[in-house]
Amino acid sequence: MKNIRGILLGELLFILLVFGLVLFACGGNLVSITWYLDIPSLLFMLVFTIPGLMIMGVWKDFRKAFSVGMKDYRLLELKNIVGAVAAAQKVVVYAALFSMLISAVIILAHIPDISMIGPNLAVCFLSALYAVILEFLLLPLRLNAERKMNEEMDFEDE
Repeated sequence: MKNIRGILLGELLFILLVFGLVLFACGGNLVSITWYLDIPSLLFMLVFTIPGLMIMGVWKDFRKAFSVGMKDYRLLELKNIVGAVAAAQKVVVYAALFSMLISAVIILAHIPDISMIGPNLAVCFLSALYAVILEFLLLPLRLNAERKMNEEMDFEDE
């Protein structure tokens, strides 16, 4: 994992490829792409994740995770980076859960038309989809930082 940015780009391209294949298998119309886009859910995830990391004081360490392997970091810095990415993973999950619960309450509070429950629930579950995609991207960051931390510990033992 020399170039973590290349790995993340590869994962993003893989996600887009799988998404494209799913859309193609479902008929391939452009309208179905909009089913997976919900700007308020994305913003909600970002509004909870980024300030959450800032409040915890790990935002700077989280940003460093994108350059592990390209820059040299001491063992303590690597431990902090691993902790920051782990915190980001947890915050993303909780932000998605919170977003889903708020959406569910709104859906249940406004059920005059039964035919709208399906589309509204689909939007509710988009937060979970976004969390899974973000976790898919955060996992290599954490693994890369842990690998470099282990290498640094082995180097100090010698």
